[in-house]
Amino acid sequence: MIQIRRSQERGHADHGWLNSFHSFSFADYYDPAHVSFGPLRVINEDRVKPGTGFGTHGHRDMEIVSYVLEGALAHKDSMGTGSTIRPGDVQRMSAGRGVTHSEFNASPTSPVHFLQIWILPNVLGTPPGYEQQHFPEAEKRGRLRLIASPDGAHGSVKLQQDARVHAGLFDGAESLQMAWNPQRLLYVHVARGSISVNGHALLAGDALQATDAAELRMSAGSGAEVLVFDLPAAA
Repeated sequence: MIQIRRSQERGHADHGWLNSFHSFSFADYYDPAHVSFGPLRVINEDRVKPGTGFGTHGHRDMEIVSYVLEGALAHKDSMGTGSTIRPGDVQRMSAGRGVTHSEFNASPTSPVHFLQIWILPNVLGTPPGYEQQHFPEAEKRGRLRLIASPDGAHGSVKLQQDARVHAGLFDGAESLQMAWNPQRLLYVHVARGSISVNGHALLAGDALQATDAAELRMSAGSGAEVLVFDLPAAA
């Protein structure tokens, strides 16, 4: 079964310094039909104004992946990590038994536009961890590049879950067709642009989720940047 979730159907919160859209229930936004999809718990599309950010706060037992689309996001955490995440970078923070961190837009002029993704781990109470990798645009052009996986395959960041996340860029005649295991969940999030996925026209912020897909087809992209999640049926 395929379900399309349009961008305008997502939850929305405008805090002034932060403009955020929620694909799944988050904070004050609750939708019993969209709490999670398998172990995929959160996709927040965040825009952070210059000179502002998220103060120090805590997490536990969650795999948190940040994917920057525009700007630069400064990160600090209780593990002693200090880094800056830019377009092409993928950050994975395993909260494990507990971690605190902050995220800040240090630019005085440019906003930060990024996706924050939460995936439920399959093991609880592990030591917290951090990893960051850069994936050049050429590796995503007209194809899907593995950016997160349970075993860190092909240089992807490593998740504490049987989940794989791919990123792709599609424009013009670039297309993709591949077999999909119908016993695995498929979730496609369009970060920007437009693209046809399994015959469905999707725009920025739209998503397609499928519970029994036998293939994945993407075509007719126009400046499209997509994230594709390969998920177990049971979290």
